[in-house]
This record gives sequence, C-alpha cells and structure tokens, in this order.
Amino acid sequence: MSVSSAEAEPVEESPWRELWASIVEGALRTRARWRRSVQLRVTAATVLITGVVLLIIGLLLVDQIASGILDAKRRAAVAQASVGLETARQQLTDVTPGEISLVVQAVDNTSSALSATGTNAGLFRIALLSSDPATSAVLPDAVPIPAALRKTVSAGNLAVQYAPVPVDSTMEKGLIVGAPIVTRAGVFELYYLFPLTAEAQTIALVQRTVLIAALLLVFLVVAIVVLVTRLVVNPVRDVAQTAVRLSGGDLSQRVRVRGEDDLAVLGRSFNDMATSLQGQIRRLEELSRLQRQFTSDVSHELRTPLTTVRMATELLYADRDQFSPALSRSAELLYEELDRFENLLSELLEINRYDAGVARLDIENLDARAVVARAIDANRVLAARHGSTLSFDAPDAPVLAEMDSGRVERILRNLLGNALDHGEGRPVEIALAADEDALAITVRDFGIGLRPGEASLVFNRFWRADKSRSRLTGGTGLGLAISLEDARLHGGWLQAWGQRGEGAQFRLTLPRRHGEDLATSPLPLEPIHDQVEQPGTQIEQPSTQMKPPGSQAEPPGNQIKPSGNQIEPSGVQVQAPA
Repeated sequence: MSVSSAEAEPVEESPWRELWASIVEGALRTRARWRRSVQLRVTAATVLITGVVLLIIGLLLVDQIASGILDAKRRAAVAQASVGLETARQQLTDVTPGEISLVVQAVDNTSSALSATGTNAGLFRIALLSSDPATSAVLPDAVPIPAALRKTVSAGNLAVQYAPVPVDSTMEKGLIVGAPIVTRAGVFELYYLFPLTAEAQTIALVQRTVLIAALLLVFLVVAIVVLVTRLVVNPVRDVAQTAVRLSGGDLSQRVRVRGEDDLAVLGRSFNDMATSLQGQIRRLEELSRLQRQFTSDVSHELRTPLTTVRMATELLYADRDQFSPALSRSAELLYEELDRFENLLSELLEINRYDAGVARLDIENLDARAVVARAIDANRVLAARHGSTLSFDAPDAPVLAEMDSGRVERILRNLLGNALDHGEGRPVEIALAADEDALAITVRDFGIGLRPGEASLVFNRFWRADKSRSRLTGGTGLGLAISLEDARLHGGWLQAWGQRGEGAQFRLTLPRRHGEDLATSPLPLEPIHDQVEQPGTQIEQPSTQMKPPGSQAEPPGNQIKPSGNQIEPSGVQVQAPA
C-alpha cells in the first residue's frame, strides 16, 4: 500500500544544519555588537596587543632562563669529566697490554672510583669503552653512545652532546661528556652521562609560572581597560541617548554633568546647545503657528470680498460684448485671473492644513481604474485646447485599493494638467499596474522634459521649470507640492523623471492596504520603450486592452508600451520619501 506525500512524515532537519545556523546567527550577533560597541573594540584590541607583547616577553624570558640552566649544567659536567679523566688515567696507566682479565679488572676499578666522586654537576653515570675490538668484546655492556660523539672522542677530543641517557629503566633527556684516555693497553673512551630531569622540571616550572603570570596580567589589563573605557564610554552613551530623546521631540532632556574634566565640558556644551536649540525651535514653532494662523485668517477674510468681486466679474464678463474691445478684453482677463486667484486661495488653505498637521484621509476600498478615468475625463477639454491625445493602459480586472478617492483624483488631475501644459501638443499616456502589495500610475508626456537636477525640484512650492513660459491653465505652482503631500498622506511615493527634449514621466505608487509600507513599485520610473506621435486633435477614449495586474515588479524588467518612435531616456530619478 503506497503512502501519499501528504501523509508522509516530515523530514527532520539535520543537527549539523541546526548547529551551522546557530553558529552563523551567533557570528552575526557578534559582528553587530562589535560594530556598535566602542568598549568591546577597545577591550579586544588591548587584549590582543597585550597578549602578543606578553607572549614575546615570555618566550624570551623562558629561553634565557633555560639557556642559563643548561649552560650551568654543561660547565659543571665538563668540570666533572675533567676531574674524572685524571682519575681514570691513573687507574689505567699500569695496565699491561694483552692481559684481558687485568684490563677488565682495571676498567671495573676505574668505573667504581669515578662513580664514587661527585661535584655540583649532580647525578651521573659512567661509561668506559675501548676502541680496541678485542678489549670491547670482554667489557661489560654499556649504554649506547651516539656514533658522532664516539667518532669525535676517538679522534682525541673532549666532546659534549645532548642525547637521551638511561635513568632506571627508561631513557630521559640528558647530557653526555666524552674524553679519550690513552694507555699502554690501548685507547679508552670515558663518558659521563648526566640526566637532565631536574633541569627539565625547573624549566617547566618557569614556563608554568610565566604562563600563569601572563594570564593574570591579561585579566588585570582587561579589568583595567573595561573600567577605564566605562568611565569614558558611559558619558558618551548618556549624551547619545539624550540626543535621541531630543530628536524624538522631548526638548527638556539634558545630560547629567559630574566633575570638571573634558567629559564634563562636553556635557555642559551639549546642554547649552540643547537649551539654545530648544529656544530656537520654540520660536520657530511660534512663528510657524503665527504664519499658519495668518494664512488661514487672510484666506478666510478674503472669501467675502472675493465673492463680491466674483459676482461683479461674472456680470461684466456676461456683458462684455456690449463693451469696447479694450474693455471686453479686460473683462475676460479679469475673469481668468479671478479663477487663478481662487485656485491659489484654495491651495494655500490646503497647504496650511498640511503644515498644521490636520489633513485626514477618507479611506474607501475602490477600483483605481475608475479614479484614473474620472481624472482623465476632467482634463479632456484641456487636452483638446492643447491638441494632445490621451491614452490609458490598465488591467482588465478591477484594481482594488484602500484610498481617498478625492485626493488621489486631485493628484492625477495635477499630473495630467502638468503633462498637457508641457507636452507640446504631443500624446500623454497614462498607465496603471498593480501587484499584491502596491499599485502604480504613471503619466508620460513627450514635451520639453526636465533638465538634470530639476526632477528633485518639481515638487517644491511655487517652483516653475520656465518662469517665462505662459500656461493656459494659469497654474499656481502649488499643485505638485500638494500632490506630494497627498501621496505621503497615503503612505505612498510620488516621483519624477525627465530628459530634456524627450519629455517627462511622473509615477504615483500607493499601498493597496492602508498603513502598509511600500517596498517596490509595479511600474518603472524611467520609460523603457517610448513612442512619440505627431501632434493631433483626436482625444482617444480609455483603452480596453489592459495588462494583468502584478505581472511585473520593480526593479528593471517593467515596461510601459505607448505607441510611436522608440526613445531610451536616461534622466534623473528622484524618490519622494514615504
């Protein structure tokens, strides 16, 4: 009976993989703490430097002590061998050659006599060997002597070599001193074997003492460094935390100052700066409040006389055919400028609401396609006056999003009006796309475009790309600034791209669910394949050929496909903060 994959038991993760994940996580935490903590970096650097210095000093110290101990042992051993050499010569002088038994007896007596003597060289063992094969065959078994040492001694020289020597039943580190003895019975080789057990123990004790002292010194240095750095870092951290609270709006925060040292001077200077900033900020807040109040009062007070002027202007405008040409033209100009004045007054009031922080959203779950279509319909007359066509590319399915339809429609009307004013009578293309988290609307024109750096200025209040250029709509210079505030109020982006002579594109990106943060936009800011048409008078109806929502996402790979000649712009990108 087969078991389906849905019923199969889940595969347990490898313990090695979990261990590796824990190691990586710990390394990342350590790295983050290393980058944030000055105290940790100073302590680690001090420990590293101190450890290296102590290691070098300890190695030199142990090496010097060991060399001194071994040199003293060597000198004492050579002195002991010199004394024994004279004793051995006296014992072996009268040995008759050929009498093997007498030679063996003399060797035994010499070894016993030498073993009974002693100096400050410490414990030793005697080995008396013969260079004559016949004599060597009857001598007692001796310890093995290194061949190189025997060769040097056989040549008639006193020699010293460090080599293992027998101690009880084991071989230990030792020192061998050899010297030749020339007699009538032949050449004998006298070897003193000194074990270095006591010296090795002394050197090991010195090594342990140096190591323990070094570790204690390192711990002491760490404690001192931690204490000293805390004395320096804690006041700096206090200043940083106070600065964070000040930046958060609590202007009453101050640093605690103790003493009269450099850190106390830093704290007092910081407190003086905070007090000065608090006073200036309060003065600016009061000035801003007075300005907002003044703007609001003036705007409201102008409403009443403006209504009277509007009534009189409409009366003159209605009867302008009865006036002379100059008066008739004046009535028309008065009527148009009055419209501009009313728009300016309304936008000033809106800007005042944003500055006062009282602007609010009326959130609804709407189809963004309908909102864009209403904005397009509101600009058809203006498009006809400019001789531009409008095209709209959107998905077939509804693009639902939580938004304030009035504010979004106002953004689009401002973008379309701006595109028509600067589009030089060429087509204006609108595109809508969406993914799971966001929707984007682009407005593309093929007019005069923007110079390098102007994309970051178009949202400034009262900024105009060309102050000498007249506008049929009588723009106030506040439309894009208000649009940017509307986009920010939604938690979205309003961005601009432009290339001189190739037109401009504005992109509005909004979250589909109110309150969520944006990460990417479904449409690119820079157009990819642009097509330019000749100026015309036809106004196209919104297209019914639409892209599926969320089919493409930023970064590159997104496309807006208007119709006409291909252009590959390389303009300036500016992203308005959410």
